[in-house]
Amino acid sequence: MLQVRELNAGYGKIQVLHAVSLELAAGEVVALLGRNGAGKSTLLKSLMGLTRVFGGEVIFDGEPLAGRPPFARAQRGLGYVPEERRIFPELTVRENLEVAARPGEWTVARVFELFPRLAGIEQRRGGLLSGGEQQMLTVARTLVTNPRLLLLDEPTEGLAPLLVKAIARVVAELKAAGMPILLAEQNLRFTAELADRAYVLESGEVRLHGPMDALEGDARVRELLAL
Repeated sequence: MLQVRELNAGYGKIQVLHAVSLELAAGEVVALLGRNGAGKSTLLKSLMGLTRVFGGEVIFDGEPLAGRPPFARAQRGLGYVPEERRIFPELTVRENLEVAARPGEWTVARVFELFPRLAGIEQRRGGLLSGGEQQMLTVARTLVTNPRLLLLDEPTEGLAPLLVKAIARVVAELKAAGMPILLAEQNLRFTAELADRAYVLESGEVRLHGPMDALEGDARVRELLAL
């Protein structure tokens, strides 16, 4: 479904990613593990066309994405949930969802079933939500665009343990529903419960990759994550 081949990318004249290659099949949850600054967020942004690409290619559903602007990639089915929780603070929860919604199986009603906490505060303005509620809304808003591949950037960053569990439940339900997910995280315990495979990044390069259950107990992974 997604192939990244020898991708070199960054910002301006600064190269961050160096010959990164990965694959993700339909229905898979694949983790990008690494410390802050390892290149995880840059890789997701590169998939969305938000960085400068120096070389390599990204192929989604058999089509190269080179030269396609971010909106065209979103129309092709890439759903990006950035680390920064970008919501409309003056709009209510429901309005945030309605302005993003596109036709498809992921309706506002369905995401309220997935996020019952949001359903209970649907008339609250986005700017009044807690950090965890904003994170839920950011994921929900991406889902109502009906993506075919979900790119999740550090969804547990800064969240309390109970909210991390809530996000884990959501990702598990999405996986059970067949949603392919590329998940950038540095929380090894969180990803170990959810991912099928993982790639471990350091300094913009893939250092390790393999099945998640094998990598979870690998001392090299813990060293790369500074655990």
